[in-house]
Amino acid sequence: MVIFDRRRRAFFSALLLAGLLSLFAVAPHNAHATETDSARTEVTDLLGRKVKVHLPVRRVILGEGRQLYLVAALDTSNPIERIVGWRKDLIQSDPDTYNAYLRKFPDIAKIPTFGGFEDGTFDIEQAISQRPDVIVLNIEAQHATEDARYIEKLDALGIPVVYVDFRNNPMKNTEPTMRLFGQLFGKEQRAEAFIDFRNQQIHRVTDVIEKQHPPRPNVFIERIGGYTDDCCLSFGNENFGLFVDMAGGNNIARRIIPTTFGQLNPEQVIVANPEHVVVTTANWEAFAPGGHWVGVGPGADMAEARKKLAWYTQRPAYAGIKAQDNQAFHAIWHQFYNSPYQFVAIQQLAKWFHPELFTDLDPDASFRELHERFLPVPYESGYFVSLRKPEVKP
Repeated sequence: MVIFDRRRRAFFSALLLAGLLSLFAVAPHNAHATETDSARTEVTDLLGRKVKVHLPVRRVILGEGRQLYLVAALDTSNPIERIVGWRKDLIQSDPDTYNAYLRKFPDIAKIPTFGGFEDGTFDIEQAISQRPDVIVLNIEAQHATEDARYIEKLDALGIPVVYVDFRNNPMKNTEPTMRLFGQLFGKEQRAEAFIDFRNQQIHRVTDVIEKQHPPRPNVFIERIGGYTDDCCLSFGNENFGLFVDMAGGNNIARRIIPTTFGQLNPEQVIVANPEHVVVTTANWEAFAPGGHWVGVGPGADMAEARKKLAWYTQRPAYAGIKAQDNQAFHAIWHQFYNSPYQFVAIQQLAKWFHPELFTDLDPDASFRELHERFLPVPYESGYFVSLRKPEVKP
C-alpha cells in the first residue's frame, strides 16, 4: 500500500508538473516575463555556473531559511519583502532568531515553507506556484537537484537557480556568496560594506596571531553537540576546524578528517589529549526534545547553558584529558558555521585560547555592532559560554 501510494503521488505529481509546464509555456511566470532574454544579466554562482537573471530580483525562494542571515543585512528595513518561499530549517534549527524576526516582522509566518532538496522533500510544484525570479540553493543540494532534473524543469519555465555556500568552505566562499546576493538584490555597495566590516573583525585576531606566534593549544571541536548522541563528530581543516587555526589553536582533527565534516573515535580524542573542548550547539528542541544540547543563541539563559555544558565533561571520550583538568569546556552557537558571522566565533575562540593576547577584544561588542549597523533586530547576548573564566597571564 505504501509503495502504491508513493507511485500514485509520483504519477499525479508528474501530471501536475506537466500541466504547469504547459501553462507557464504560454503565460509569463513573473513580473519580468515580458522582457526578452537579452534583458537578463549573467551572474556566476558558487559552482562557476553562468546563469541569466532579471536584476534586481523581486521574488526569491531561499533553498535554506538561514540564508536570511545575509538577506537581512541587505534588505534591512524589510528583510522578508522579496522572500516568497523558503526551507523551514531556520524555524527548526534556529527558533530563537526566527522568533526575534517574527516579533518585528509578523508576516514572516506567512512565508510558504518546504522541505529540502537533499532529503527529497522539496515541492517543485509549490515553488513554481510562487513565480520566483530566482531560487537560491546551497551547493550541497547540487546532486539532489541534478538527480531529480529540477534545474531543467525550472529552466523550462524561465526560473533560474543559483548556488551559494556558507557551510562547506566558508572562509573561501562567504565573500563571493555575499557579493552574489548583493548583485541579485541590487545592493552591491551594502554587500561590500558588510564584507569590509567582517574582514576588519577577522584581522583583529589573525594579525595578532601572525605577529605573536603564540603556542597553539590542542583543541577538539565537538560538532552539533546534543543534536545526536553520537561521538565524536567534528570538522576537518575547514569551517570551525579552520576557525580554530585562525584563532591560534591546533585542531586535532585536521589531519584525521580529510573533508569539512567527519568523525573521530573516542580513543583518538583521548590520545590527542586536547587542552580545550569546544562544543558547537544550539536550541535543538525541535530535533532532540530535552536532549543534551546547550541552548546558546540570542537571549540564552547562561546559568542553564553552563549547567548543561557540564554534562560534556563526563563523556568517555574526554576521560583524563587536559581540558578536564582545567575545566576548559566551552559551548558556542552552532550557526556560526553556516552564516556570514564567522568572525564572532573566531574572536571568541581566540579569547578562550589566548586570553592574555586579547584582553581588549569583546566578541559580544563586535556582534552587537554588526547588528546595529546591518541587521533589523536588536542584539541579544548568549552565543557562547564556558565552564570557567579564563585566567589572564601577567
